Amino acid sequence: MDWFAFENDARKAGYKIVAGIDEAGRGPLAGPVVAAAAIFREGTDITGINDSKKLTRAKREKLYGRIYEEAISIGIGIIDPIEIDRINILQAALLSMRIAVDNLCPKPDFLLIDGTFTIRSSIAQKAIKKGDTQSLSIAAASIVAKVSRDRIMTRYSQDLPEYGFDKHMGYGTRMHLEAIRLFGASYIHRQTFKGVR
Repeated sequence: MDWFAFENDARKAGYKIVAGIDEAGRGPLAGPVVAAAAIFREGTDITGINDSKKLTRAKREKLYGRIYEEAISIGIGIIDPIEIDRINILQAALLSMRIAVDNLCPKPDFLLIDGTFTIRSSIAQKAIKKGDTQSLSIAAASIVAKVSRDRIMTRYSQDLPEYGFDKHMGYGTRMHLEAIRLFGASYIHRQTFKGVR
């Protein structure tokens, strides 16, 4: 498989700096949604890269370091649970992607976005369904977003050990739902999500 097919198509169309974008954390009941954007040199090879959901936690952590070594630039965008409740999770995810792009240097002139939605931006862009299994830039962004979010949730678990965030990362597992039943919702829970309210 050509991991750079979409990036190369954009370059053939005249674009010079192509960024891949993905987010992590749309489904959990607690914590932020985190997006990452990544720019690589043409032909970059990162062995073992794939959609973050198909990798073990240990493998993601290892690849995270390689991605930062190889990338020209990485941008991160984080939207907290209060804002998620205010504007809804889809809008929060798209906003986190915009922030991630804004944090890139150099600025890209073309965006490859995982999923079916584009973001509000003057930069040319393409949404790619299951892009994290087809584009190195998007797959790398998915890993950075997932690892970054997991680290945030692990830190939260130190302040709120009763919820076990370091184990389920805020997703609606049986353990997590039982903790909400026993202790109520914490300050990082998404109040508008079913299972919390």
